[in-house]
Amino acid sequence: MGEKKKIRVLVGGVFDILHVGHIHFLKQAKELGDELVVIVAHDETVRIQKRRDPINPAEDRAELLRAIRYVDEVYIGSPGTIDFELVKRINPDVIAIGPDQRFNCAKLKEELRRHGINAEVIRVPYLYKSDRAKTSKIINRIIEEFCE
Repeated sequence: MGEKKKIRVLVGGVFDILHVGHIHFLKQAKELGDELVVIVAHDETVRIQKRRDPINPAEDRAELLRAIRYVDEVYIGSPGTIDFELVKRINPDVIAIGPDQRFNCAKLKEELRRHGINAEVIRVPYLYKSDRAKTSKIINRIIEEFCE
């Protein structure tokens, strides 16, 4: 009897200041399969998307993610938009989208198909809906507490 194919799940994100919302998201994504692979946004991508410098460099964010038990592999993405060549090399069965990530799942699935990637796209729901679990809110609280 052959070995059952492992289901590979891919997530992407900035993961700049790790918080409980990230942990819940990674845990939920891992539950969708057997292996969880994370693509960490390149520093330049953070600058483009968030209109600010990352608090922590991509290498540090990747190292922190590697220490989380739900995460099996971590890559740093290319600057700019989605690195479809990297996604193709990772060869995911499922791409999990975070509850607050700005993706239209149907459009993303079409774009993946155009690049020869046949993965399911699933939006992970909020488990932990709170302003405390948002990096921008954490940054604002730090500024209010220590800079005013």
